[in-house]
Amino acid sequence: MISEEDFKEEDFKEEDFEEEDFEENDEDENESLPFAKAEVVRLMRQNLDSDKMIRERVKVEMNKFLGEIVERVCEQLNEYPYTTVEYEMLKESIYPYQNISRINQEKERILMHLEAIKADCNALAMDVKSTLKLKDVVEEDEFHGLTKE
Repeated sequence: MISEEDFKEEDFKEEDFEEEDFEENDEDENESLPFAKAEVVRLMRQNLDSDKMIRERVKVEMNKFLGEIVERVCEQLNEYPYTTVEYEMLKESIYPYQNISRINQEKERILMHLEAIKADCNALAMDVKSTLKLKDVVEEDEFHGLTKE
């Protein structure tokens, strides 16, 4: 009879029960993947914390995602009229992917600047309405729904 001591949790590592062991059912799906799944998983493991487990679907979807990125870069490379793909062309094509954090920071900066411009426009509009009247009549304040006297 097997005792509970024989089945301690630390004896079972996550690698022992990886979904990779059950790849027989996924052969058809693996053939449609753009990259070798083992290589993608190896790269993921290098960059993830050691305590992370990777579900099979994540491995497959990461593989497909990387394939889509290659397709998009190649579509942009095809826009060049040249028959040889040069390094400078590649650098230009992958620029958005390598600089996404800087691009997002720039986007946030522009949005904040636009918000400041909107606030200035609103303040100017209120100032114009209150100080530059053509007639001395009661006007409805569009900003507050109140009437001025």
